[in-house]
Amino acid sequence: MPDLSPQAQEVFWAFNEAASGKPDDWHYLPAIAAALRATADQVAPLSTNRRQDDIRHKIRAIAAELEAFAQTDNVATPA
Repeated sequence: MPDLSPQAQEVFWAFNEAASGKPDDWHYLPAIAAALRATADQVAPLSTNRRQDDIRHKIRAIAAELEAFAQTDNVATPA
């Protein structure tokens, strides 16, 4: 999975292992992205605090990366 950042890879692999035990179960990516967005909204809601906004932005960036990856040709079509 060289096209994902190390952070996104870790999130994907951890979720996937817990959910199915299959390392390449790509259909989970949108669900992971949604969970990360919800986490960002709860942990670091929109704020005037720069550090909080930076945390929110980083979490949501991983979500966007996973979602975009799910929509590319990099994702193997399940058999």
